[in-house]
This record gives sequence, C-alpha cells and structure tokens, in this order.
Amino acid sequence: MKCFACCLLLIAAAVSPLLHAENLLRGRDAYIGNATPTDNPQVFAPGLAEKGTFIMGRVAFSHDGREFYYAQNDSWQSAAHAQLKMMRYKGHRWGKPVTLAKEFLSPTFSMDGTVLYMRKGGMRNLWQARRTADGWSVPAPFIEKDFGVYDYMPTLSGNAYVGSDPSPGDLKNGITYSFSVLTVSEGQVSVKSLGRPINEPGFNGDLYIAPDESYMIVSANETKTYESELYISFREPDATWTVPISLGSKINDGLAHRWGQYVTPDGKYLFYCRGTSEKDCAIYWVRFDRLLKSLQKERP
Repeated sequence: MKCFACCLLLIAAAVSPLLHAENLLRGRDAYIGNATPTDNPQVFAPGLAEKGTFIMGRVAFSHDGREFYYAQNDSWQSAAHAQLKMMRYKGHRWGKPVTLAKEFLSPTFSMDGTVLYMRKGGMRNLWQARRTADGWSVPAPFIEKDFGVYDYMPTLSGNAYVGSDPSPGDLKNGITYSFSVLTVSEGQVSVKSLGRPINEPGFNGDLYIAPDESYMIVSANETKTYESELYISFREPDATWTVPISLGSKINDGLAHRWGQYVTPDGKYLFYCRGTSEKDCAIYWVRFDRLLKSLQKERP
C-alpha cells in the first residue's frame, strides 16, 4: 500500500505537467484531431467505437495530451466485453487504438502520470498498471476492500476521493452511497463520507475532483433508474463543501444518464458520458473553463 499515497517528493514533480500541460494540448492535433467544442456540448470522436459498442464512462488524456485512454463496451450492466483502449500520438500522427486490458473501465492517472488506475467490473475494487519503458505493466489488484472504492480519483494532497458505503449519519438522511475521501494511515486504508450537503438522499457515486480539491463535479438528482444531472460543489477553507449547483441546461438537457465526468489536464474541457439507453450512449465534451468562472461567481 506504500505506493497508494502521493508522497511529497512526487507532488512537486506532478504540479508541472498538470499546470503546464502544453505541447499537443495546444496544437492543432490536440484531442485526437477533433474540432474543439463551444459552450454547447457535442459528441466526442463520433465513429471511434467499433460497431455494436460505445465509449463508456470516464476517459483520460495524459498530462501532455499525447495519449488518450477510454473504455469500449457493449453493455451498461456488465464489463464482460469491456476493453480498455489507448491511442498515442507519435511521428506527427495519432495511431490506431490498441487494447491495453479487457474487462476494465474508468482509466485514471496518478498525479505524476506513472500509474494508470482502473476498475474491473464492480464497485469494490481498484487495479493499477505502471508505466514502463515500452508501455504499461499488466494490471494488478491495488485496493480490494469490504467498502466501495468506486470512481477513485487521486489529488495533489495525497487524498483520494471515491463513492463508498454510507456512514450511519448518511443512512439517517436517506443516503445509500456517499461521496467520500479515502486516506491511508500507517498502511491502513479508510474512507470518510463528505456528508451533507454534497451528498443527497439516494446514490452518490459518480464524481470528478479537481487536482487541488477546489471543486468537485458530481452526478446529482439521481432517479431510481440512475438518470442524473451534473452539478458542481466548491470546497470551503474549512474543508466542507458548498451546496451543489447545476452546470446548466445545455449540459443537463433532459432526462438521461450522465456520469464519467472528467476535466482535461489544461482545464479547458469537460468530458462526460451521456445516454438515454445503450443505443445512444456516447462521450460528450464542452468548453468548461469559462463555465467554471461563471459558476464560481454563483457559488453559495
């Protein structure tokens, strides 16, 4: 478990690529060559998924924008046919997708970019692959606990955020799954619910946390069949969280499943998975940096 927490020596190295992610991200070939969106969400890389499949859940770009990771699947209910894929920019062109691992979802980078975290099917496991000289190591179990570690996301402080089992206080408030902070102390992994108001009655599991922990984008207003909207909450100086506010009607445009939220390393674009069924499920992206500034002015 020693590799779990980001040590102080790695934090300093991680800040540079996160804050100065240039190179390809600022070039014409950025984002696998797709024309960048405006304030209106649009489907990202239509036609990328193979026939009979769709891109599902969180995607990830490397800090320099030269690698793109995504999960291709044919079902919302099972990861049996899921494939974790990667595209790399090399020799002034994007290569074809290659399969890194099967049955895995939700690719997520460590803060220094040397570890790729992923989930195998359920909500109570976390696997990792380590960057090697010629690619990635074979995925290996990282965290397998008796509590949820769903949607795991690390931060610069060493904290990680997950969807997890509710606390006794959560249960009293009708909360069945909770946005939580995950920490490691003396080799022991533990989770602590973030409580109200960021957690609402029902399921709270899908999230994106900013690397500096300044804000969190959550799937909110979950229905019994998991349709949801995207909201944002801001972290206060005392480590509490503001009442989440909607990302707006352009993103929350009717009843649909919305999850897999992810902000690119340059902070410019928000990606998320949207669909009313498996037939129309796709990854959308939208300009986010301007939206974030306006939402900061509206924060409670």
